[in-house]
Amino acid sequence: MNRRLWCISVLALMMLQPVMGQELPTGIPEDFGMSSERLGALTTLLQGYTDDGLLPGAVVSIVRDGHVVHESAVGYQDREEASEMAPDAIFRIASQTKAIVSVGVLMLQERGHLLISDPLSKYLPEYAESTVAVPDGDGYTVVPADRPITIRHLLLHTAGIGYGYGPGADEWAAAGIQGWYFGHREEPIRQTVRRMAALPMDAHPGESYVYGYNTDILGALIEVVSGQALNEFLRDNVFEPLDMRDTHFYLPEHKRDRLAVVYSLTEDGLVRSPEESAMEAQGAYVYGPRTSFSGGAGLLSTARDYARFLQMMLNEGELNGVRLLSPTTVRLMTVNHLDQIEYPWARGAGFGLGFMVLNDVGAFGAPGSIGEYGWGGAYHSVYWVDPAEDLVVVYFTQVVPATGLDDHGKLRSIVLGSILD
Repeated sequence: MNRRLWCISVLALMMLQPVMGQELPTGIPEDFGMSSERLGALTTLLQGYTDDGLLPGAVVSIVRDGHVVHESAVGYQDREEASEMAPDAIFRIASQTKAIVSVGVLMLQERGHLLISDPLSKYLPEYAESTVAVPDGDGYTVVPADRPITIRHLLLHTAGIGYGYGPGADEWAAAGIQGWYFGHREEPIRQTVRRMAALPMDAHPGESYVYGYNTDILGALIEVVSGQALNEFLRDNVFEPLDMRDTHFYLPEHKRDRLAVVYSLTEDGLVRSPEESAMEAQGAYVYGPRTSFSGGAGLLSTARDYARFLQMMLNEGELNGVRLLSPTTVRLMTVNHLDQIEYPWARGAGFGLGFMVLNDVGAFGAPGSIGEYGWGGAYHSVYWVDPAEDLVVVYFTQVVPATGLDDHGKLRSIVLGSILD
């Protein structure tokens, strides 16, 4: 190789290296059009929830114009041990994994390895002839799907694939595939996804929004297309480039003391969830088999790491000189592709490629902006990105179930009520 080409190659490699240790800058809220006094009400609110025994603890991070203008940690990481919550506490983020895996799929499209319009069976051949369980009186009839499942269907949750509790639930139960939790499985995700293909789905592809294993299947797709295990692909292509140093599928043992404890909100207040490996439990995230990498709900992370990921999205694919996606692809992911998703808390919202997208603030009935996108996780975490306000909000806690809690709505009201410009 001649010297000029060698220099160009070295420069290109340097540009791809992560800017390790470089934090998002901090700033005084007033310098970025927000009120310190009003944001202070957020800490007071969350502290009140913990004092009243409704929340164990929480971490919230608010970023405006690329600057962290508010970060607070309240309550306890472990109530029984009186271990106070810290800003670097590690949380099970469950379905917030989906956005990261969706980014991975679009990265592969940008590299020419796939098209999201491709049929899934092009890469996972067992999905060439999927079936649907159609309710029929007290039972159901299994019929062939009326069209192929595409990668885009999976990104939009319109593939007809739920979490195993649909009309054909008995077959999913017999296969041992129900619910979003995978941490206890000794079966690799590719093998589980292969077995899913033989089970009847909840709806025909493209027929309706059905939330379920779609992104777990996308994780298996990434493994097949990239030739890497999902944890390795995300490490090499997302976590290390963005310096997401505390984001893992299974926690290194030396970080276990930073993992927040899961609680359930009951009529008697907060109860520590059991240790066994199941949904609504602590889970096998430290001492489990470390075999199944769930693209739909498997990751652990910190507010700091997840805010970096979201800031990359808000920056249209780039953070600190490291580019993961092009602006065109980010805009494709965060524009609405569906008219409506039918959740009581999501009126006025549709869905993009991995994110809920707000279309109608009036129908939504709460403060927000058209084009805002976000989602949450089963452990009662939530996030959103508001491009119109140049805003990122990350809120982590560990409560499942969290029936009756109204903290998400109040969080939104206080944060957006703190914007004064």
